[in-house]
Amino acid sequence: MIRLSWRQFRLHAALSAAGLVIVAIVLAITGPHLVDLYNSTVASCRTRGDCATALTNFVHTDGFLQHAITALLFIVPALIGIFWGAPLVARELETGSFRVAWTQSVTRTRWLSSKLVLVGGAAMIATGLLSLMVTWWFHPIDRANATQFASNVFDARDVVPIGYAAFAFALGVTAGAATRRTVPAIATTLVGFIAARLAITHWVRPNLLSPAHTAMALNQGDSLGFVATPSGLVTFVSGNPAIPNAWTISSAIVDKAGRTQSAQALNAFIDRYCPNIGAPPGAGGSAHTTQADPSAFNACIAQLSTRFHLAVAYQPPSHFWTIQWLELGVYLVLSLILATACLQLVRRRLR
Repeated sequence: MIRLSWRQFRLHAALSAAGLVIVAIVLAITGPHLVDLYNSTVASCRTRGDCATALTNFVHTDGFLQHAITALLFIVPALIGIFWGAPLVARELETGSFRVAWTQSVTRTRWLSSKLVLVGGAAMIATGLLSLMVTWWFHPIDRANATQFASNVFDARDVVPIGYAAFAFALGVTAGAATRRTVPAIATTLVGFIAARLAITHWVRPNLLSPAHTAMALNQGDSLGFVATPSGLVTFVSGNPAIPNAWTISSAIVDKAGRTQSAQALNAFIDRYCPNIGAPPGAGGSAHTTQADPSAFNACIAQLSTRFHLAVAYQPPSHFWTIQWLELGVYLVLSLILATACLQLVRRRLR
């Protein structure tokens, strides 16, 4: 049965191997140049005092190639589900060849299990190799960016793409067994894969591991400024501070007792201690006054820092691999559930 499955799959395997070889050649040619450039510019920028310029120039090196190979890690798992998974059972049912395959000495369970193991294993290995090459190539750029939890980085590095491939393949096979038609199975796989990726990225991943908490001075935060609320109050706002290689989940302005401050409370403080800060033009506007009067802004920050600070919830860099493995586990569990459902469909419901 394995030999037959391989004969049916060998064209796909050959095309995939050729694609991996092409990607490997491109990355092998361009990768050493990135390492040399990092060592000659970013690694020594502090001695020259131009780190901001060096980082900006470096992270935009080979921009087209960066986007192309990142896109591969998003597209390849979906293509595996569409072209390897969806037709696996659906094509047999459409053409009627299942009547021959399922009336021989090989049972339905063994027939499907051998295909799931062979093709699914190949999908995971191919995606894992691609992810390994991309992670190696991006290593200098990721060091410079220090944003390993960004979705375009986290989703396209290390082990999680293996889970995406396994899930997409299992979803495609199950959709084919359920719909019994290749085209509907392809559409179902694509929609289901995108929906699952979005749901897990935005709702499951933030809850895989409890975040760490820290207090930061206001002058350590990013995107600090004064805005007018819809009711016309001038209030102080802050974005999530950028902690290198960490995932900042939330931040809030709190007092020394840890109580979150309302817009009204901050407005009262600003009116009393920051009379020179001025108001943004128009109620409900979002224009910051920091550009108009930087000295007044800095003086107000100093005043605010005596009373308030940022309470930050974040995933530290040390949690990166734990979350990677946990998310991989989520996708593998979903894949096993789908594979089990597919086996039940083939064994009991399909005639």
